[in-house]
Amino acid sequence: MRRALASCLTVAMLFAAPVHAEAENPLRAGGSWDDLAYDILGDVTPEPAGDALALDAPFRAYDPALVPVHLTQPPDAPVIGELVLVVDENPAPVAATIRLSPAMHPLDFEMRVRVEQYSNIRAIAESEGGTLMTGRFVRATGGCAAPAGRDAAEALAQMGRMRLLSLQKADGYRQVRLMIRHPNYSGLQRDQRTLLNIPAHFVDQLEVWQGEEMLFAVEGGISVSEDPVYDFRFRDNGAPALRVVATDTRGNRFEQDLPLEGRG
Repeated sequence: MRRALASCLTVAMLFAAPVHAEAENPLRAGGSWDDLAYDILGDVTPEPAGDALALDAPFRAYDPALVPVHLTQPPDAPVIGELVLVVDENPAPVAATIRLSPAMHPLDFEMRVRVEQYSNIRAIAESEGGTLMTGRFVRATGGCAAPAGRDAAEALAQMGRMRLLSLQKADGYRQVRLMIRHPNYSGLQRDQRTLLNIPAHFVDQLEVWQGEEMLFAVEGGISVSEDPVYDFRFRDNGAPALRVVATDTRGNRFEQDLPLEGRG
């Protein structure tokens, strides 16, 4: 009995060790970054972010069209004013450029992106401490060309609908989830009936306001997922609602005031 138990424990440890190692999935050298770096950064050489900024993403993506990217900072980290999210191997590598107000410090921000092939996902931040970079390597394939999750007619009928969920309130901060209905077509997907490519159609500008204060603004590209979801924390200034303003590549504008429930 003891021998059988020891054998089982040994097997379990052998399988568990690689999973833990993979979970750390640091950035990998090489790939397309050497060609991209100058276009994104010019002559600037970013410093490793270290403890000032962390990016978490799964080593193996469950769904390559919905890969969560979570950015966090400790309280004593430098304030970030702008952040560029890059998926190195995507057809359009810059997934989003995000401008941040001081009310978003320390950063706790998550969004979902498409990943077309095995790639580094990196965040490049302009902060009080200079230009910082961090990231993770993600194994995923086919995210940019993955079929849409909903029927085209349904997607267009619901386009622009928004919902806000209050997740937590503590120590003067709020954690919320913003959900926006939009197909966010990448231009690489095919209509399943005609087999023709669906033209690119995505949310290219998003602003989130708390009263007269803009919390953050996102300039998005084809790598942002269908039906974008943003989880974020911000310092509560007492405004009763968040105002969300979005536009897409066909000139549509969506604007809505979303009440902050459970103000307490």
